[in-house]
Amino acid sequence: MRYDDFRRSDDIEDRRGDDGGGMGGGGGFGIPMGGGGLGIGTIIILGLVGYAFGIDPRILIGGAEILTGGGQRYEADRRSGPVKTGAPTDEMGSMISGILGEIDDRWSEIFQASGQTYTGPKIVLFRNATNGGRCGMAQAAMGPFYCPPDKTIYLDTGFFRQVETRFHGCSGNACKFTTAYIIAHEAGHHVQNLLGILPRVTRLQQQVGSRAEANALQVKVELQADCLSGVWVNREQKKRPNFLEAGDIDAALTTATAIGDDTLQRQATGRVVPDSFTHGSAAQRKQWFMTGYQQGTVQACNTFGAGS
Repeated sequence: MRYDDFRRSDDIEDRRGDDGGGMGGGGGFGIPMGGGGLGIGTIIILGLVGYAFGIDPRILIGGAEILTGGGQRYEADRRSGPVKTGAPTDEMGSMISGILGEIDDRWSEIFQASGQTYTGPKIVLFRNATNGGRCGMAQAAMGPFYCPPDKTIYLDTGFFRQVETRFHGCSGNACKFTTAYIIAHEAGHHVQNLLGILPRVTRLQQQVGSRAEANALQVKVELQADCLSGVWVNREQKKRPNFLEAGDIDAALTTATAIGDDTLQRQATGRVVPDSFTHGSAAQRKQWFMTGYQQGTVQACNTFGAGS
């Protein structure tokens, strides 16, 4: 992914501290690993805490079983200086700022075309743990998540290294585009929030009679966010025809496979329980990302429609 000419957004709050945080960062980035991991049922129950906000803020895009580090404590991020606002200057921070700037620009164009006004989300960058506002404590083990009431995306940037090294969701230079795909997915939740989809889903989840039905609605929310991330890629490619490099789309599809609920459950427990899915299978995630990417319209992302 070529991002040198991306517009940098200033809607970044950098809480990573002054001790680095670039793409080559070290120990502070890692998601803790260890024995005695959580079972998938416990993970999903923890994930449901966020339903009150219309989205599951405890699980990244399919990354529920990241929590299998289990029982370990995370210290709040330590800062030797004040929180920084504006576009970061380190490599990782600058790339994220550029991705957010382009996401905001393309969605502003899409909303304007339908007579609506788009206001983008804020991104908080952190290490290990930080105050997640009205969505509670943000921890590295949650992965990136969107907090609807605060209209804010929380990112422990170490997760992107884990996508490559632990989940094998990308490799080499293509991981830059995987980062864009993940952020665009979280921005997709912001779009859903602005369009009133998240509040409607919350009400439906409160009305259904079982956890499986609530999970099924959550899957539709997550698959739609995957589709909306594909819409952004489509529009960005039209604006900047050379921004994608060879292997970028394949990298996004590989990531979608690596973090599909069936993939994660199979790795964690050796079996797959579809009723407990919260983000969709690998095949579904790939399908809906490609639907958004190929068609480039919000209307194409109706995961709630009959036969979807």
